[in-house]
Amino acid sequence: MDEFEAVTEGVAARVVPDDAERERLARTAARVVADAEAAAADLPVEADVVQVGSTARGTWVSGDRDIDVFVRFPPDLPRRELERYGLEVGRAVLPDGHEEYAEHPYVKGTRGGFEVDLVPCYAVEDATAIQSAVDRTPFHTAYLAERLDDDSAEEVVLTKAFLKGVGVYGSDLRTRGFSGYLTELLVLECGGFRAFLEAVRRWHPPVELDPEGHAAREFDDPLVVVDPTDPERNVAAVLSAGNVARLVHHARAFLDEPRVEAFEPRDPDPLDADAMAAHLERRGTTPFAVRFPAPDLVDDQLYPQLEKSLSGVVGELDRRGFDVLRAATFADGTAVLFVECEVAERPRIARHEGPPVWVDRHATGFYGKYADGDAYGPFVDGERYVVERERGRATAREWLESDDLLDVSLGVAVAEALRDGYEVLEGEETTALAAEFGVELARYFDPRP
Repeated sequence: MDEFEAVTEGVAARVVPDDAERERLARTAARVVADAEAAAADLPVEADVVQVGSTARGTWVSGDRDIDVFVRFPPDLPRRELERYGLEVGRAVLPDGHEEYAEHPYVKGTRGGFEVDLVPCYAVEDATAIQSAVDRTPFHTAYLAERLDDDSAEEVVLTKAFLKGVGVYGSDLRTRGFSGYLTELLVLECGGFRAFLEAVRRWHPPVELDPEGHAAREFDDPLVVVDPTDPERNVAAVLSAGNVARLVHHARAFLDEPRVEAFEPRDPDPLDADAMAAHLERRGTTPFAVRFPAPDLVDDQLYPQLEKSLSGVVGELDRRGFDVLRAATFADGTAVLFVECEVAERPRIARHEGPPVWVDRHATGFYGKYADGDAYGPFVDGERYVVERERGRATAREWLESDDLLDVSLGVAVAEALRDGYEVLEGEETTALAAEFGVELARYFDPRP
């Protein structure tokens, strides 16, 4: 047995569900399905019930025991009625549960110590005819059920545990990592966990995989895995380029030196204000934080808006010459756009070049515009007219505190929150963030792949 096998065998003993856990889950799932079928039978429309997801396929990591049960309704049922009947079944099966919302509402609760999601969907003929994003999920379960056996399911569990350990598992829009379905397809395509890592080690994006050889269009993503049930869909569309790169790094590192720690996700110790101040002194940069009440959105809606807003702010600071070194966004009760600038203040004047002197109409217009103003010039430098005019905002803080901030590309809810009021922290003032975002700041100031 080589070192790779020794490590993975020990990990598998911990992360692959044992017979007792599988039996408990199977009993609970069967009761949930039976109760859902009974509740659906009382509805004025036909509906059937199916268990989906990793617990239906035997590919869940021990302890992560979500039971996903879908209630399928006729495709011609109006969306409003699908939602109403779906919630009716959900409340009957999970009377102590609560409503959550993805593309449409569903009920989440617990049964027998397991988390249960009761989700309505449409019983479409195939995954290309979906009316709701969740409609394709039963097709994924059916496709994999025909191809996964006990051995390959264990390889999937080991792979999921590794992806969790290195921080790239989860298709939510905050993580933008590998989904369970994507992981299962990759393991099947490669032939196991070790073969998967060996393949990843050689990845040079864009990487394209088409299990059924039926892609109906071209995709522009770092990793493309064409959905076997829908030739128009890339299963890896949500995956970020950064997480692809991180996986390549960790695959290479693990194959070179297998370590149990690769399967053990750990948050860093929170950074306190004093430790953050020490980092700032060492770095000699000027950080700024735009802090405001977090919009009341689920993470999958909030984080794309925060990332869009951060990109807009960084782009404008760079254009104004404040040279952003790095930036991040955090959210809890409050939300933060955190930017670390190499330059915090620019001269009061800025060079502004006009057209070449011999471009008659444009050159004359440029000269006339500034000839009687307060700018230095116009003068000729080389072949062009040039002026040195007053800069609109000479400091990054001045710009961040101005209404100009609202003119950059922002998420809709973020823009509304900023209009209601926000605070700008500069330099050592930003250490106040450590009380709420100590873990996030620890990751920021001690970055790892």
